[in-house]
Amino acid sequence: MASGLSMKGEGGQYNGRITSIILFSCLMAATGGFIFGYDLGISGGVTSMTPFLREFFPDVYRRMKEDKKISNYCKFDSQLLTLFTSSLYIAGLIASFFASPVTRAFGRKMSILVGGVAFLAGSALGGAALNLYMLIFGRVLLGVGLGFANQSVPLYISEMALPQHRGKMNIGFELGVGIGILIANITNYGTQKIRGGWGWRISLAMPAVPAVTLTLCALVLPETPNNLIHNCKNHQKAKMVLQNVRGTTDVEAEFNDLIRASTVPEVINHPFKNIMKRKYRPQLVMAVAIPFFQQVTGINVIAFYAPILFRTIGEGESASLMSAVVIRLVSTTFIIISMLTVDRIGRRALLMIGGALMFLSQIVVGGIMAALLGDHGGLTKLCAYLVLVFICIYVAGFALSWGPLGWLVPSEIYPLEIRSVGQSITVAVGFLLCFIVGQTFLAMLCQFKSGTFFFFAGWLAAMTAFVYFLLPETKNVPIEQMEKVWRQHWFWKRIVGEVDEE
Repeated sequence: MASGLSMKGEGGQYNGRITSIILFSCLMAATGGFIFGYDLGISGGVTSMTPFLREFFPDVYRRMKEDKKISNYCKFDSQLLTLFTSSLYIAGLIASFFASPVTRAFGRKMSILVGGVAFLAGSALGGAALNLYMLIFGRVLLGVGLGFANQSVPLYISEMALPQHRGKMNIGFELGVGIGILIANITNYGTQKIRGGWGWRISLAMPAVPAVTLTLCALVLPETPNNLIHNCKNHQKAKMVLQNVRGTTDVEAEFNDLIRASTVPEVINHPFKNIMKRKYRPQLVMAVAIPFFQQVTGINVIAFYAPILFRTIGEGESASLMSAVVIRLVSTTFIIISMLTVDRIGRRALLMIGGALMFLSQIVVGGIMAALLGDHGGLTKLCAYLVLVFICIYVAGFALSWGPLGWLVPSEIYPLEIRSVGQSITVAVGFLLCFIVGQTFLAMLCQFKSGTFFFFAGWLAAMTAFVYFLLPETKNVPIEQMEKVWRQHWFWKRIVGEVDEE
């Protein structure tokens, strides 16, 4: 056990230590992230496997094998193929709006349980798919699971964590995403070698394993004290849970702040209408802008299509899958670095450092492909390795910044009365952009060619400026007092009013 820690709250010191409940909460966060990451990473590798393409997408397979005149950039351009990938995200988008009222009315645990069950069903259907309809319906069920889990897991962690641990605990979700993508790429690399061509079934069925863990964690762990106070009106039980979570009976200061924060939501009947009010304008802007920027970094180009991208520049099937594994190892390493530094360095610094690294990498990769990769043939070995190095730098920048912090910052900025709906908007915007990027990237690659990378570089410059001017620092701020950071910010205080000097 860690030694006791305290943090100054509005009503006094917040006391607590790392308890078994906190550790299981971290496991649940990592598991929820793992499933999301695995589902992100698995599709790009599976859709580069010859047996899978031959069975479900014969037109793409024929174009790849037989059409020697088609441009390198256009070999995999198929709306049906991208629908397999992006159906996950449109389902998640729709499910996230149902997840908000479920999370608000029945608690965070119920949403996590619904997500776990949907993951199990989707994994079974994908692994057993006999036709394209089964395949895509399995992805849709996985999307439903993501819509519920991505909405509720970050909220659960933010409400359970002490302020000084909230950053690293929430980044456990993104660490799970990184490990999930890494395992997906390793799995694809292994299953691609199975004789008989059925290895892709193992790849698609694997999410069932972490789904069981997520479901069991949701069954074992308690509901958050915030939700018990707000929904169940059971202050005694909420205080008992808070004492168990913190590992101490001295929780009066934090408990009183929770009671105080819960008095406003009593009168809120229309949360979607409520978040449109002027006093919540900063949170609404961030609810839309942060997931939007997270997706237009271009990261899902790498997560979805890294194997396809490397096949585009001339690598073979096994080599392209191994390159994707190398990229994910780099990503996982830098997520851990982010986890260890976010509560010391702060959110803003990491976001700007990561943005600069990604901008540089997109410019260099786009330049190499523009200068050296034509419509036919491939890059030299040296140039292919150079592209791999700069994509690794790009992924390191994302893993240090917009990857984990794109989930952390939204989950910690909402007051209780709009917390569930705010997180739903964040998740929905993220899934919408995932769908759009996933559905259009291969067509963009075909039409814009290397210009695709300069397109994303432009967005990286814009989002780094956005962070510098408009995002306040939130490290070590108790979640129930987060509204103060907006009232002290040079721009947002003009909209929401300054903090009373008292």
